[in-house]
Amino acid sequence: MSTDATPSVVRVLVVDDDPIQCEMVQRSLSREGFAVSTISSPMGVSNLIRTTAPDIVLLDLDLPAIPGDRLLELARKQAPKHTLFVFYSASDTTKLRQVSMINGADGWISKSTVGRELADELRAFWAAGRA
Repeated sequence: MSTDATPSVVRVLVVDDDPIQCEMVQRSLSREGFAVSTISSPMGVSNLIRTTAPDIVLLDLDLPAIPGDRLLELARKQAPKHTLFVFYSASDTTKLRQVSMINGADGWISKSTVGRELADELRAFWAAGRA
């Protein structure tokens, strides 16, 4: 991790069981200057977080096998202190907000947020998390 006030590149890990969604988010955020990794299975997420130390984990709430809220609890134990966890879901925004607050996520973003707007939201979370 950079010790500068502003990191050169924000590293994002996208966790979503839909490989097409992973690819779309990866392409979109890469164009906006983020370094993006993706994983389409909840298995191995904690290991990947521990070894790659992402700045932000964009975590789908509705994952098979291990729901996103449970995965957050497990993954946070392996994550560096600076890593932010943001739920990213097509769920109703009221539900998404509640689940995020209850489970200690650093934020939430609706999957209807895409492109530059998604990048701007992530930059805002990153800036707030570093403040």
